[in-house]
Amino acid sequence: MTLYSRVRPLAFKLPAETAHELGKRTLRAAQSTWPTRRALSYAYQYEDPALEVELFDTTFPNPVGVAAGFDKNAEVTHALAALGFGFVEIGTVTPYAQDGNDRPRLFRLREDQAMVNRMGFNGQGMEAVKARLEADGTPDIPLGVNVGKMNSSSEREAIEDYRRVFDRLSPFADYVVVNVSCPNTPEEFDEGSPEHLRAIFETLEDENDADIPILVKIGPDSPEDSVFDLVDIVQEFGLDGIVATNTTTSREGLVSSNKQEWGGLSGKPLERRSTARIRAIAEYTDGELPIIGVGGVDSAASAYAKIRAGASLVQLYTGFVYEGPSTAKQINQGLVELLERDGFSSIEQAVGVDIDA
Repeated sequence: MTLYSRVRPLAFKLPAETAHELGKRTLRAAQSTWPTRRALSYAYQYEDPALEVELFDTTFPNPVGVAAGFDKNAEVTHALAALGFGFVEIGTVTPYAQDGNDRPRLFRLREDQAMVNRMGFNGQGMEAVKARLEADGTPDIPLGVNVGKMNSSSEREAIEDYRRVFDRLSPFADYVVVNVSCPNTPEEFDEGSPEHLRAIFETLEDENDADIPILVKIGPDSPEDSVFDLVDIVQEFGLDGIVATNTTTSREGLVSSNKQEWGGLSGKPLERRSTARIRAIAEYTDGELPIIGVGGVDSAASAYAKIRAGASLVQLYTGFVYEGPSTAKQINQGLVELLERDGFSSIEQAVGVDIDA
């Protein structure tokens, strides 16, 4: 029995958001000194050349990353690197601080190995995040920055929101993700309309003098045709990839008592849906558009399924909450075994092998 398996029942007696904040404070303390950070690395990091991925002109030491939402304000990036993750995506970061939705707004669905969140882009804002990255430095793994709009912004103001955050934080980023698919923010306009997307991408293209890779995060619930329309726009502007997928509003097949809480569902119930969307995008683009796969990743098998479906990298959040600090190490060890079983010498060889199938 691991230490986390002993601690988790106690943590799960706390409200989900309170436990999350306590966990981040623990990680913040653990990364504050070189000896404690080194101890984490010794216990949890796992390295193998087969796990390395070359993408976005950057080397990812392994394909397993932390999804946006876990470390919104870049408070524990160094601790997450020490825990063996191959990259971290902070955010969603907005131009200014905002409270998000009222609490409670984060719920565990334990019987379903899932979570529902309706956080609503709560965060400290871009200036606080910028100051922290300057003070703490960036981690020694690739850093993604997920950017969003203020909840009160109009369609025109939203475009300026993305530009402001991109301008402030892209110098720290190995890639930037435009988040236009969150189900937990006010629906003042259609964030996924072709006209709005083109306006965002034109604005960021003009701002992107340093040629930082730009990706778009999509949801799992849109009709396939509309997803392909978005992919067409992404390719039209020469953007660098897709993050698939965000959380879902579906509650199909859930058994937990609080399954009807409104918000975005993440975790195990999303696994097959997100993997199917990855495969559809990979097939549509002939595997030419890089994909970061997210949704229900909690094991080597679930990560490997997304990689074989066309994802070059994978991310997790809910799986990390349920499985604990050894999650990245366990997944990476398992991935090496799966690669050896299938005769692959690297993760990159396995990306998209199921597309034709």
